[in-house]
Amino acid sequence: MKNHSTIDNLEVIYEDNHLIVINKKAGDLVQGDKTQDIPLSEIVKTYLKKKYNKPGNVYLGVVHRLDRPTSGVVLFAKTSKALPRLNKQFAEKENKKTYWAIVKPGELNTAGKLVHYMLRNPKQNKSYAHKNEVPNSKKAILRYRLLQKLNHYNLLEIDLETGRHHQIRSQLSAMGCPIKGDLKYGFNRSNKDASIHLHAKTLSIMHPVKKERISFDAPLPEDPLWDAVRHLS
Repeated sequence: MKNHSTIDNLEVIYEDNHLIVINKKAGDLVQGDKTQDIPLSEIVKTYLKKKYNKPGNVYLGVVHRLDRPTSGVVLFAKTSKALPRLNKQFAEKENKKTYWAIVKPGELNTAGKLVHYMLRNPKQNKSYAHKNEVPNSKKAILRYRLLQKLNHYNLLEIDLETGRHHQIRSQLSAMGCPIKGDLKYGFNRSNKDASIHLHAKTLSIMHPVKKERISFDAPLPEDPLWDAVRHLS
């Protein structure tokens, strides 16, 4: 996949002295990996360096990540004071993440909770959702509700209670509802741009310095299917 964000088209949702929040495009890599592609973290650093005419290195802390083919809200820390406080919040599940997913209709009700035991296969970079606990598995919980039925798909809103590797993708696939474009997890064809129709819609955190609850909302990508549900956002 290619990175779609550059310094010139970076979509900044929010920024203050301690935080910067980006609407990540599908294809953007949040943090560097073995692909050697330029990650979003470096693009944001360059953006800040240019915007504030900063000499030397720019500090930026990666608080959390999104899968490369996923779009939506990503939070970075701009100060070494904010980063450990945000890391603690995320570790203790004090933040709230809501996703939207366009999926193949399957075995889901109009609303409910999914509980699986996730087993990660690092060689495949894939996680398997088991109904019962298996050795080395981790419990995964999400809540969902049906927002809209489309011609061939359903739009789901998902609240994550745990943050496992590929959790939403794997759990929905296990219920016969793979996300549109997600070949890895059972959808029958990929999207042309290699994205999947999973969008991190909102993130709510306690501000690490002001100690106030603050929420961020990432606008939906430009795409015919997302356009069909944009009125709900």
